[in-house]
Amino acid sequence: MSFFGFGQSVEVEILLNDAESRKRAEHKTEDGKKEKYFLFYDGETVSGKVSLALKNPNKRLEHQGIKIEFIGQIELYYDRGNHHEFVSLVKDLARPGEITQSQAFDFEFTHVEKPYESYTGQNVKLRYFLRATVSRRLNDVVKEMDIVVHTLSTYPELNSSIKMEVGIEDCLHIEFEYNKSKYHLKDVIVGKIYFLLVRIKIKHMEIDIIKRETTGTGPNVYHENDTIAKYEIMDGAPVRGESIPIRLFLAGYELTPTMRDINKKFSVRYYLNLVLIDEEERRYFKQQEVVLWRKGDIVRKSMSHQAAIASQRFEGTTSLGEVRTPSQLSDNNCRQ
Repeated sequence: MSFFGFGQSVEVEILLNDAESRKRAEHKTEDGKKEKYFLFYDGETVSGKVSLALKNPNKRLEHQGIKIEFIGQIELYYDRGNHHEFVSLVKDLARPGEITQSQAFDFEFTHVEKPYESYTGQNVKLRYFLRATVSRRLNDVVKEMDIVVHTLSTYPELNSSIKMEVGIEDCLHIEFEYNKSKYHLKDVIVGKIYFLLVRIKIKHMEIDIIKRETTGTGPNVYHENDTIAKYEIMDGAPVRGESIPIRLFLAGYELTPTMRDINKKFSVRYYLNLVLIDEEERRYFKQQEVVLWRKGDIVRKSMSHQAAIASQRFEGTTSLGEVRTPSQLSDNNCRQ
């Protein structure tokens, strides 16, 4: 970035020490495009250089100080004037004075806490960035560089299956089960649906993955639902006693880890939405929340092999076991 003042201009650039070896990750911008940024994790050191290149070698640059900041902040789109900073670190690189030639300043933020994952949503953005500032009497010269942070989790100690019995009295009675309640972002959802009573002419059934973004507090709470995926389970009428298998690969979808009450500003939750459509185009649905988490990059077996193992373990059960109290499927009641 250049500043044009009285006889001198300067271009500021931020360079990371490990730029050549550090991994980059794709991240969605506000306008929906995907760009690659340097990837960091919680506790990693952020170090590099701030380079100042003078445009006019024969003239000096007066300044009121040079600094670099590491900032983590949340921006709510309906309140763009306020940036909520949850990480703010500052390093002074030079005292007020003058620069007569191009120069570079080293910086290091050691073991930086990065508690939340980078996120760009419908109504909120959580970002991390470096900001170098050359203070001037009239206008400061500022250069920012965004980075992306991923939060890693370990395998959940408890990861029970989801079992539920749902229905409409004397019309429809089904049991469904998913093999787990917590899935990593490259996981496979394995399940089955069992029809105990069918007196509705169902023509189509699908599972939707729904992301629900919640921002604000109290009376100013905003909910934004986004259907990430639609997975067709069945096309045609089921009969009593029929069992429908489910196998849904998550790797192909744009998902983030579940985020709950991030800095008391926003949450992101995911739901599996079971949808049934009858011949009269009436829709019946049942939602169930699942937890998504990110695991580290390790050598993994193929996705098909993962699915086969999960399916074998899941289908090895002899019964659906205990189910919850029947709850009514949303939408219209069936006709006798």
